[in-house]
Amino acid sequence: MTHSSLPPFHIAVIGGGPAGLMAAQEASSQGARVELFDAMPSVGRKFLLAGRGGMNITHAEDYCSFISRYGRPARWIKPALDQFGPQKVRDWVHGLGVDTFVGSSNRVFPTDMKAAPLLRAWLHRLREAGVQFHMRHRWTGWRDGQLVFATPDGERLRAFDAVILALGGGSWARLGSDGAWVPLLQEQGVAVTPLVPANCGFDVDWSEHFSSRHAGEPLTTVAISARNIHDCMIKRQGQFVITAGGVEGSLIYALSAALREQIAAEGSTTIWLDLAPDHTHERVFEEVTRPRGSRSMSSHLNSRLGIKGVKSGLLRECLSAADFADEAKLADAIKLLPVTLVRPRPIDEAISSAGGVEFDGIDGSMLRAMPGVFLAGEMLDWEAPTGGYLLTACLAQGKAAGEQAVSWLEARSA
Repeated sequence: MTHSSLPPFHIAVIGGGPAGLMAAQEASSQGARVELFDAMPSVGRKFLLAGRGGMNITHAEDYCSFISRYGRPARWIKPALDQFGPQKVRDWVHGLGVDTFVGSSNRVFPTDMKAAPLLRAWLHRLREAGVQFHMRHRWTGWRDGQLVFATPDGERLRAFDAVILALGGGSWARLGSDGAWVPLLQEQGVAVTPLVPANCGFDVDWSEHFSSRHAGEPLTTVAISARNIHDCMIKRQGQFVITAGGVEGSLIYALSAALREQIAAEGSTTIWLDLAPDHTHERVFEEVTRPRGSRSMSSHLNSRLGIKGVKSGLLRECLSAADFADEAKLADAIKLLPVTLVRPRPIDEAISSAGGVEFDGIDGSMLRAMPGVFLAGEMLDWEAPTGGYLLTACLAQGKAAGEQAVSWLEARSA
């Protein structure tokens, strides 16, 4: 029986984020009849919110560096990225009629910086391709080999030839990524590593004095050194923000996987701040010890090193009065100021999550325990920093799942 004489394969995609939409696009482009289900009233809600401050689509650094950002799970994610990497993502966006540009930090954005026009064009393309959308359909598991959905009109059971699950991780529950799928897969014998926050802030036990004065203030030129789980020092420069109860922001997010693992292993972790990353220790020591006449040390640090405001506050917060008065110790602290992080912020505040279905349990994109069930996106046990890495991998995995679902059905019907 040739493929052309078969009725089209009938595939369900559950989850209307980037991974699910791309899976639907790919499966329908391969000739499948695709129906997409989502518990929310509309698709792409997290995608739209993430694009509010400027839609970071992907990253333009060299491909080897790009792959390295995924850490240990990179080898599992690379096959999908090899097929649909950063340049292919940009080409796809251009194909939807949206131009892109590379920003100063090598991040790639749509020319208008907005997510909504991109999503609108994409949904129009999917509907033209025949993808059917079912909103307010919350998937609640399987019964008698069929998918079960809770809908505004009551429970619905539906049968499909294959299903692609793209339900997201555990962050931003109000936008649909609530991790409610975890027990549904565990009941089917699928191994799931607990979901934990990624790209998240951390709690610090600031004094009321410091917190009330500096919460919300950014540290714009600063570097952080930290230990990873292998006891290696890692250092990054960038910016972050002091919060009422801790720290958050892009530089913290970039280190969050290592910091979270250290806290899980040790109960807390220490980061070391370099408050003058553009100056050597020698230069800092020279300026701190330079005669200052009747000026206070605070005004001296401001005039000689530009240390003022929140940076000055941090030195007062983290050093004893005696150490602040000791010029050698003060110079050391400016270059290496220890701050103890006590716990990650809750998962629902995190930009993304780590944990999920273990890669050992999947063959390509398909669950070994459940043939015909394919996975994509943040449901799998990987994480990535902000900067377009999350979105690119979700799109690549969605494309791979759509393709593999159709290939698997073709092989079975041959």
